[in-house]
Amino acid sequence: MIQPTPAQRAQFGAEGCLALPQALPAELLAGVQRAFDRCAEEAKPGWLEGVAKGRAPAAYFDLPDPLEREPIFLDLVAHPSYYGLLLDFTGGELLFLWGQFRTLPPSPLSYVGWHYDVERSNPLHLKVQLYLNDVGEDEGAFAYVPGSHLPDAGPYPLVRRLESMPGHRVFYGRAGDALLFNSYGMHTSMVNKTPRPRKSIILIYEQRTPAQVRPERFAALADRLQTPQRRRLFGLE
Repeated sequence: MIQPTPAQRAQFGAEGCLALPQALPAELLAGVQRAFDRCAEEAKPGWLEGVAKGRAPAAYFDLPDPLEREPIFLDLVAHPSYYGLLLDFTGGELLFLWGQFRTLPPSPLSYVGWHYDVERSNPLHLKVQLYLNDVGEDEGAFAYVPGSHLPDAGPYPLVRRLESMPGHRVFYGRAGDALLFNSYGMHTSMVNKTPRPRKSIILIYEQRTPAQVRPERFAALADRLQTPQRRRLFGLE
């Protein structure tokens, strides 16, 4: 399990975001890509029907029940490339909330503007985004405003063009790269103007509090979460 370096602790505290190149080793990445594509192919007809009937968003597609469908996805929740960092930043009180296994189709607009996910009154809220394909310019990369997670940050303007947000950074990357960020900070997905969909996995965590421990959330996975550490991470005990 990798621990954060002093430089990473300082950067995360000051900027709220860390890039973790090649967080997923090649063999695991290939298995995750295959599982993701298989689940997406199976679920695509239902998504398209939902879009046609106005029940599902057309701007992005999330795999339904991914952790129940593919055991390999469970291995990502506590992967050693970032699990130790998450534990360190939450003082050992880490709780997994859920995941978004997301395809971002080509579009003239982003599905979301600049935003933060939770109020600062919430416990520390963290996300890890894993790129499953190379993401370069105009391919829907993740973007973040460094330092925007701090209590005295902002206010930030409402911008019509995402690239007009002052001080933002766009995180291009390769398949297998990860981004760990504080969800208090301003972030977005840039526009995917290419013919190729962007595929990524977003894992969502929080500093553990009794109010967020809900054993029913992952009850369907209980038989696959055997160790005390895993059961505690998933809020089963």
